[in-house]
Amino acid sequence: MSTLTTSLHLFPNNPILRTKSVIPTFSTTITSASSSSYPINSNASLSSIAPLEAILFDIDGTLCDSDPLHYYAFRDMLQEIGFNDGSPIDEEFFINNISGKHNEELCSVLLPDWEFEKAMKFMVDKEALFRRLAAEQLEPISGLNNVCKWVEDLGLKRAAVTNAPRSNAELLISKLKLEDFFEVIVLAEECARPKPFPDPYLKALNALKVSPNHTFVFEDSVSGIKAANGAGMPAVGMATRNPEQMLVDAGASLVIQDYNDPKLWENLQEMVQQKLPISSK
Repeated sequence: MSTLTTSLHLFPNNPILRTKSVIPTFSTTITSASSSSYPINSNASLSSIAPLEAILFDIDGTLCDSDPLHYYAFRDMLQEIGFNDGSPIDEEFFINNISGKHNEELCSVLLPDWEFEKAMKFMVDKEALFRRLAAEQLEPISGLNNVCKWVEDLGLKRAAVTNAPRSNAELLISKLKLEDFFEVIVLAEECARPKPFPDPYLKALNALKVSPNHTFVFEDSVSGIKAANGAGMPAVGMATRNPEQMLVDAGASLVIQDYNDPKLWENLQEMVQQKLPISSK
């Protein structure tokens, strides 16, 4: 797989955002803390997980191609408040500074001079705009149905683990028709700390009653991969939008383009048919 660059024109113009509309107001409370310090299990490897018991999935950018919609929402709303002197943010800025981060952390990243309540109100309104776009345009990652069927056929345990607010998570799971697929859905806002801390993934492991030694994670973001590694699990990086090298540097044991990637299926089938651990080679 060729290494992608961080300067990519990933998200074509969205016609919906050309027409401004009133953004509905929602109220929410997010109590999770964030920090640049978190435990990392650098020894996490896909070769260590056989026999496989469970697979954990991030939601945004991992189950569905939602990053472009988040980008459009942030781009328009930040431009409206004069962020970056009124110039729209580009895809590279979004990837490096926004993607995968929890809203509480984004308040300090994007709006450090704002009072926290005001900054969180901005994030809540942004999420409302995102949901309006997602309700009309959301698409699953290619091959998702195939991997879900594979998981079900083998009777593996599974959970969705996300930094997204509850309303977003519920909408995306519903749009993807996965309400009956997941046994557990873990929200970072209901954990002590969000990704990149391992807390959400540790909570999922506990809820499923499985060992991190026999579980791996599908993730598309740096923070998510670090959270998975910190919880003692290897992560398969989804490079549909984010650069492959960025995911490798974050600690991904294997990077794929989507769920149809031959490397993924070679590993999965080898593990089942020969009862061997997955290999990143």
